[in-house]
Amino acid sequence: MIAVVDYKAGNLTSVMKALRAVCVEAEATEDPNVVRRAEKIVLPGVGHFQATAFLERRGLREAIEERIAQGVPFLGICVGLQWLYRGSTEAPGSRGLAAFDGICDRFVGGKKVPHVGWNSLVVQQNSRLLRGVETGDFVYFTHSYRAPVLHDTVAVTEYGEAFTSAAERANVMGVQFHPEKSGMAGLRILRNFVELEC
Repeated sequence: MIAVVDYKAGNLTSVMKALRAVCVEAEATEDPNVVRRAEKIVLPGVGHFQATAFLERRGLREAIEERIAQGVPFLGICVGLQWLYRGSTEAPGSRGLAAFDGICDRFVGGKKVPHVGWNSLVVQQNSRLLRGVETGDFVYFTHSYRAPVLHDTVAVTEYGEAFTSAAERANVMGVQFHPEKSGMAGLRILRNFVELEC
């Protein structure tokens, strides 16, 4: 069973529909005990980084940390990706998981913010999550803050500057774009995640 964590900021309906499209059992939950039983965990997100404070208050952060330490695959989407870093300047008082180094920051450089719509990926290195996804493939974004390009980056996108569009280390993965809204490329990514071995 895949636990899709409901912290009142996720695109739950679209994510659940996309997971059903790749023929997998998923359960939307805010119950830490359900997360502790999950074979895989998805953390979607839309909106303000401050919403991730709910994870701490409900005991979900602790449950997620436990399962990640046990090798359970984890996928963060949009704000869910940003939560995997140490934090974000959008909500300095809310700490991220710190699975990846760095702080997420607002776009600079004169481009219209938020960055909304289709943009292409530059796939940088071997990635289990992005298997079969190629440089030049388009995916759907909607965000004002972005993750830095660091050693865990497996795909970048240009929007006035390069930012991390996908990051991966062992069983911890995240995408800034919305695979549930990204057509065939997005479904391939979700299928890759579903097929991961613990």
